[in-house]
Amino acid sequence: MKVSPILALVVGIVALSLPACDRIHAEGPGHDSRQKIVVTTPKAMDVVLTQPYVCQIHARRHIEIRALEEGYLEEITVKEGSAVKKDQVMFTVLPVLYEAKYKAEEAEYKRTKIEFEQTKKLAESANPVVSQTEVLLFEAKQNTAWAKMKQAEAELNFTKVKAPFDGIMDKLRQMQGSLVKKEEVLTTLSDNTVMWVYFNVPEAQYLDYVSGLGQEDVNRRIELQLANGSKFPHTGTIAAIEGKSNNETGNIQFRADFENEFVQVNGVTVPKLRHGQTGTILIHRTAKNAVVIPQRATFEILDQRYVWVVGEDHVAHQRPITIGHELEDIYVIKDGLGLKDKFILEGVRQVHEGMKVEYEFEKPQEALKHQKYHAE
Repeated sequence: MKVSPILALVVGIVALSLPACDRIHAEGPGHDSRQKIVVTTPKAMDVVLTQPYVCQIHARRHIEIRALEEGYLEEITVKEGSAVKKDQVMFTVLPVLYEAKYKAEEAEYKRTKIEFEQTKKLAESANPVVSQTEVLLFEAKQNTAWAKMKQAEAELNFTKVKAPFDGIMDKLRQMQGSLVKKEEVLTTLSDNTVMWVYFNVPEAQYLDYVSGLGQEDVNRRIELQLANGSKFPHTGTIAAIEGKSNNETGNIQFRADFENEFVQVNGVTVPKLRHGQTGTILIHRTAKNAVVIPQRATFEILDQRYVWVVGEDHVAHQRPITIGHELEDIYVIKDGLGLKDKFILEGVRQVHEGMKVEYEFEKPQEALKHQKYHAE
């Protein structure tokens, strides 16, 4: 049947005057390019929240090994990067002068000791020929000589530099035959059995951490992510919190302790964690009955997140929400939505304020199954 131009014009004007949702039906299915609107509700569920912090890894004990006396470095009995045992001799400074000094002081002590003993016998004889004052003077000389001998002995012992504890030594700072000065650094030594990992926590997160102590500790896990992205196999514990906050940065320093792991490389024991490494501390905690929604249901206006909430009258209203935590595909809601509120999951861009919408309802557990979609 042929339609007159005037009738076609009237139908077109009527179609344009209809609401958007009615125009879809008026234009017919062939012209329907709009996405259907799907509505759901938030879901309460247990979620694992992860907070990352950049960290510095330190050995429990890391010290400088220094020469205690001046002299030529006669012998090096350790290798760079090797493990050493407590009291093991690491370096020997040429001891000739110290040996001679010790022998001289030892001889002087023996001489004063003989003088004192002879003077004491003369003073205690039946006809004393020396006074008690002279005895005391010779005793004082003996004590002075003994002290000088002990000092020379200590200086001689200082020529052998020993490891104060088991550890891993660093590179050599001086080579064999070098003339080293007193207190010059020869190498460093690290006790890597337990590693101290330092990281800074913002004051607000510190307050959250403290408020959760006691009730969340059993659900809190501390992991260490290394520079290559792998995770250290052992979990750590919070061992110390700095006593003051940094007023310039607003941070408080934490320390987590990790038992180190040692591996065998070509017959040599090598620690997996070394002093000076960097990484990322991951603090995981379980939030019970958290209110969550899919990220794709939200939109942003001037740094504020919103959702479209649909009331019982099917009218959509824009509502701001406060996000407590952001996970890979979902937001944990801190404020703005309740478990009974219906919000638009699909078709977010098709809605405007005060618009009456027809929708399909999808259960929240089904809505959360299909993630990996970007927000509209």
